[in-house]
Amino acid sequence: MSPGDPTPTDEIEPPPAHWEGDVVLRDGRTAHIRPIRPEDDELLVEFYARVSDESKYYRFFSPMPVLSERDVRRFTHVDHRDRVALVLILQERMIAVGRYDVVANREAEVAFLVEDEHQGRGIAQLLLEHLAQAGRERGVERFTAEVLPDNSRMIQTFRDAGYKVVSGYHDGVITLEFPIDPTETAIGVMRDREHAAEAESIDRFFHPRSVAIIGASRRQDTIGQVLVRNLVNGGFTGRVHVVNPSAPAVSGFPAYKNVNEVPDDVDVAIVAVPADAVTDVVLDCANKGVHGLVVISSGFAETGEEGRKRQRHLAGLCRSYGLRLIGPNCLGVINTEPAVQVNASLSSVMPARGRAGFFCQSGALGSAILEKVKNRGLGISTFVSAGNRADVSGNDLLQYWEEDDATEVVMMYLESIGNPRKFSRIARRVSARKPIVAVRSGRTTQGVPMGHAVRRIGAPQAAVDAMFRQAGVIQVDTLDDMFDVAQLLAHQPLPRGRRVAIVGNSDALGLLAADAASAVGLVVNRSVALGADATAEDFEDALDNAIDDPDVDSVIAVYIPPLDVSGEEVANVLAAVGEQSDKPLVSSFLGAEGIPELLRVPDVAGSSAGRGSVPSYPAVEAAVRALARVVDYAVWLHAPDGPVADAGEVDARGARRLVDRVLADADLGAADREVDLDQDQVRALLNAYGIELWSSEPVADVDAAVAAGERLGWDVVLKSTLASVRERPDQIHVWRSITDAHEMEEAWDYLAGLIDPAVGRFVVQRNAPTGVPISVRSFEDPLFGPVVSFGISGPVIDLLGDWSYRIPPLNAHEVSSMVREVKSSPLLFGYRGADPVQVSAIEDLITRVAVLQGDLPQVSALELSLVLAGVDSAAVLTASVRVAAVKDPRPDSLVRRMPDLITTIAE
Repeated sequence: MSPGDPTPTDEIEPPPAHWEGDVVLRDGRTAHIRPIRPEDDELLVEFYARVSDESKYYRFFSPMPVLSERDVRRFTHVDHRDRVALVLILQERMIAVGRYDVVANREAEVAFLVEDEHQGRGIAQLLLEHLAQAGRERGVERFTAEVLPDNSRMIQTFRDAGYKVVSGYHDGVITLEFPIDPTETAIGVMRDREHAAEAESIDRFFHPRSVAIIGASRRQDTIGQVLVRNLVNGGFTGRVHVVNPSAPAVSGFPAYKNVNEVPDDVDVAIVAVPADAVTDVVLDCANKGVHGLVVISSGFAETGEEGRKRQRHLAGLCRSYGLRLIGPNCLGVINTEPAVQVNASLSSVMPARGRAGFFCQSGALGSAILEKVKNRGLGISTFVSAGNRADVSGNDLLQYWEEDDATEVVMMYLESIGNPRKFSRIARRVSARKPIVAVRSGRTTQGVPMGHAVRRIGAPQAAVDAMFRQAGVIQVDTLDDMFDVAQLLAHQPLPRGRRVAIVGNSDALGLLAADAASAVGLVVNRSVALGADATAEDFEDALDNAIDDPDVDSVIAVYIPPLDVSGEEVANVLAAVGEQSDKPLVSSFLGAEGIPELLRVPDVAGSSAGRGSVPSYPAVEAAVRALARVVDYAVWLHAPDGPVADAGEVDARGARRLVDRVLADADLGAADREVDLDQDQVRALLNAYGIELWSSEPVADVDAAVAAGERLGWDVVLKSTLASVRERPDQIHVWRSITDAHEMEEAWDYLAGLIDPAVGRFVVQRNAPTGVPISVRSFEDPLFGPVVSFGISGPVIDLLGDWSYRIPPLNAHEVSSMVREVKSSPLLFGYRGADPVQVSAIEDLITRVAVLQGDLPQVSALELSLVLAGVDSAAVLTASVRVAAVKDPRPDSLVRRMPDLITTIAE
C-alpha cells in the first residue's frame, strides 16, 4: 500500500484520546480539534465546497473543484500513525483540516486547508502545533511542506512557528523543512499565542459594546429585574437589550422574544432563565454571533448528579459553538473603567475605581466581598465571580490581567484549581510584573466545593503551598488578610528588604509591633517612641528620619490619639510623607481599617485612593503581617531567575526506551496501574541521568552473605530491606563495618534473630563513608505534573513533615533554597561542631532527579530513600522507582488545549 492510499477501515486503530480537545482561537472564540474519522465524508465534502478556488489551488497546486469518492476516502481513512489528519469543528461543521504523511524515515510532509471565512484566526498555527505533537509521539522528527511562492500566509505560518526552517526552491515550488523538536523558541511562541487568545476572550466580557439580558423581568423581586437595574444604575456606556418573550417592555427597554430579534450586534449575554432553558439560549446566542455568556442561573452541578450532567452539556455546547462561558451559578462581571462602567452582576454595589482585579469563585461570597472592598476604600478595576467555573477560570483572568494597564494587583479567592500546572506557569509570569494575592479554601482538607468540574489534587498540601511560593503568589489565610495585603500593594511602593523602623506614640504598641515583626522574619533596625504627647511635627521629623535611614526598608507608624484629640494633623503628616516616600509606610491609625479618608491621597486617574495613600490596620499585628507578606514577595521578585539548572549530559531517550519497555512487558492495561522497577532497572534508569546507585547483593543465608562480603572486599554492611522494619527507630535493621566472615556470621545471627530472612530480604553492600542521611523524592501528579521533595532522613523528620517541595523545571536558586529551607538543614552545615557536608553534591542530586521527573511523566514515584551526604560526596545507597502508563502526559505542555470536560465533578 502506498503512503497516499486509504487505510482499510478494519485496520484502523483508534487514535489517542488526548488528540481530541477544545481550543481557543486567536479572536478569543473556541472550536473543537480532533482526528478525522471515516464517517466524516459528508462533513469533508461540505467543507471543501465552501473553500474558494484560490485556497484549493494553493493546497493542491492545480484546479480541483470537487473531491472524487476516492479522494474523500483517502482523506478520511488514515491509520493515525504514518498518516495523521486533524480537523477543526465549529457549530457541527468542519472548518479546517491539517495532515501529515510519512514520506521517509522519521520525516513527514504536512499540509493544511482552512475555510476562507475562518482564515486569519490562527487555525493553521494551532493545527501545526497539534500535528507536531502527534508526530513526536509517533516517532516523526522532521516536517516538510511544499508551498507555492505567492502563498505568503502559509509560508509565514511555518516561519512564525518557532522552529528552524530551511527552504529550497525547485520547479516553481518552495520546499520548507524543519525539525519538530520542541525548542524553547517554539514553546515560547505557542505560549505567547495562548496568552493572546485567552486574554482576548476575556477582554470582550469586560469591554462589551452591547449586552443582552436574557430572562429580564418586570417584577421587582426577580433576578432578571436586578440585573437590568444594576446594569443601568451602574452607568453602562454601551447598549442594553432585554429579552423576555412575554412582556412588551422591561424597565423602559423594548423586550424581544429571543436574542435573534435584537436588531444590533450583541457581545455578551447575561442569562437568568431556568436551568433547563439555558441550552436553547446557547443555540440562539451562537446563531446571533454572541461572544460569550454570563450564566447567573443555578440548578447545575451544585444540585447533584442531574445538574452535573446538565452542566457538562452546557459547557460542551458553548465550546462547540465558539462561545466562552462564565458560570453557571455565578454572581457576574464588573468593570469600573469610566469608558465602560459595566455591572453585569447581581451585586447592587458598584465598587469605586481601583487598581486591583478580583477573581472569586464563590457567588455566595461575591456580594460580601464587594461590600468589604467598598468599606475599605480599596476600589477595583475588574471583578469576576465564576460560580461553578465550567469554562472561564482564574487562568483565563490571569492571562487578561497580565496586559491590563488598569490592574496593578490581582486578588483571587480560589475554592479549587482545575489546572494547577498551567496556573503555576501563568502565575509565575504574571507575578514578575504584578503581585497576586490569593486565598485558597480547603487547604487542610484539599476539599473541592460541589459543582466544580475539577479533580482533587493528589499532591500534599505542602507541595501545593510550595507551588504558590515558587510562582511568586502571595498566599494568605483569610479574606481579611488578602485585603490587608492588597491595600498595601495598591497604594505603597515595594520594600527593598526586611529592615523596618517603628515610629509611634505608644510604648506598648511599639513593643507589640517589634515582637510581631521579629516573629515573621522582619528586622527592627529603628524604633522611635515619641510619647503620648507627641505633636504632628514630632511625627513628621521621626518619619522623615526613618525614611532617610539607609538601614531602613519600611516604616510602621502607630498612632493612638490622646483624649479629645482628633489626630487630623498627624493624619495630614502621614498622608504627605506616604505620598512622597519611596519606601512603604503602613500604619495603625486610630484603629481604623482600610484607607481612612484622612490618609487618602487624591488620584488623578479617578481611583478611590491614590498611590501614596497610607493603609491603616486596626491592630499593629495585622499591619506587620501584611508588610511581611509584601516583603516576601519583594524578595522573591529580586531572587535570581536564571536558566534551568543543568544536569549535564543525560540519556533521556535511553531512559524513555527503558520505561516504555518495562510498561510494554508489564501489559498494565488500565492507565492507573503501576509497576515497580527491579534494582537493575532502577540502576540503569538513574545512570541515564548521572546518578550512581551503590550496588547491593541480595543474600538468602549466611553463606551467601559471607560470599558477597568476600566479593566486595569486606568493610561491608548487612541490612534488611523490609520497609516496615527500616522505618522503625526501635528496631535495628543494619550491621555496619563488617570486615571478615566471622563478623558476618555474628551479624547474620543477630539480625536474623530479629527479622525472619524469609520475610525481610537481606542485602550486603559496601560500607559508605559517614555522613548525614538525606532523602530525595519525586512523583507525578495527574493534575500537578512533576513534584520533587527533599528532606533529612529519619522517623522524627518524617513525623514533623520537614520536607521542601518544588515543581520542575528548577533553576539553581530554587535547588539551593530547597536544601536550606528545611528546619533540619543546620545538620548539613556543621551543626554542633560536625563537619559540613558537600552541599553542592546534594544540589546536583536534586537537579538530576528534577530533570528525570520532568522528562518522564511515566515515573509515578521515585525515591532515593537513603543518601549519605558526606564531606566529599553524596552516596545513593537505596533507591526505588515505580512507573505507570499515562493517557495524556501534561496536556498543556506542548500544545494549546482547554481543560477537558471531565466526567466526574467533585461532590
